[in-house]
Amino acid sequence: MALLLSSLLSLLLVFIVASSNAEGPPSPGYYPSSKIGSIGFDQGFRNLWGPQHQNVDQGSLTIWLDSSSGSGFKSLNPYKSGYFGAAIKLHPGYTAGVITSFYLSNNEDYPGNHDEIDIEFLGTTPDKPYVLQTNIFIKGSGDGNIIGREVQFHLWFDPTQDFHTYAVLWNPTEIIFFVDDVPIRRYPRQSDATFPIRPMWVYGSIWDASSWATEEGKYKADYRYQPFIGRYQTFKLGGCTADGSASCRPPSGSPLGPTGLSQQQILAMEWVKSNYKAYDYCQDPRRDHSLTPEC
Repeated sequence: MALLLSSLLSLLLVFIVASSNAEGPPSPGYYPSSKIGSIGFDQGFRNLWGPQHQNVDQGSLTIWLDSSSGSGFKSLNPYKSGYFGAAIKLHPGYTAGVITSFYLSNNEDYPGNHDEIDIEFLGTTPDKPYVLQTNIFIKGSGDGNIIGREVQFHLWFDPTQDFHTYAVLWNPTEIIFFVDDVPIRRYPRQSDATFPIRPMWVYGSIWDASSWATEEGKYKADYRYQPFIGRYQTFKLGGCTADGSASCRPPSGSPLGPTGLSQQQILAMEWVKSNYKAYDYCQDPRRDHSLTPEC
């Protein structure tokens, strides 16, 4: 009888833990996306490339990749700080080699010497979850001197089943990545050398990155499954434009004010890290950490 009760209690504990995980992270208690009004695609963006692979319908955007092309878009203005987000729904099934992204960059202004803040969804095979990659570049590009600061996550939901909000808060003191208003990564400014401070534009794209996107290039894009589709809606651009007033202040990501996270937000972020973080550049023994002194 004691053994039976012990087994039942063990099963109950497994059920409780599984149910808790299924419910997602603890409430962050603060919802920065609610502080920023939504705009339609045409109100804040324009096509950058692949116009034949882009469709706008009532402010929502669909872009797709096939064997002939992908597509990308760009904000109408550059920004020096702000909150930037969109609700995104990803393509299901085989998506290896395909990247769907939403990011900030000044690559067109500083080729070979640019800054970037990335939200990238790395495509996958049907038996494995999507990888959400967050990344930060400071004054570098694909010229052999790039220093990425990648932190990767799995998600506590299926991002192909519905729209979820993904966002970046970038201000003079920190960068915070959010998923459905839950902070998943905070990158504080420790020095000018390790923090992007020049104005950036907001971009999005879907493209073929078979050489590295899925398990370091093990699985490539397979165009038998084309087209690969990315859907975006509920765009939010709550920022200070590069040529705007010097008195402009970026939105806060926290009830505490312009810097830091509340204790409730920190608890939610730590829950995500404990359960869903898949890679951290600071914890990679293959990396030369003298190049990333913030580690």
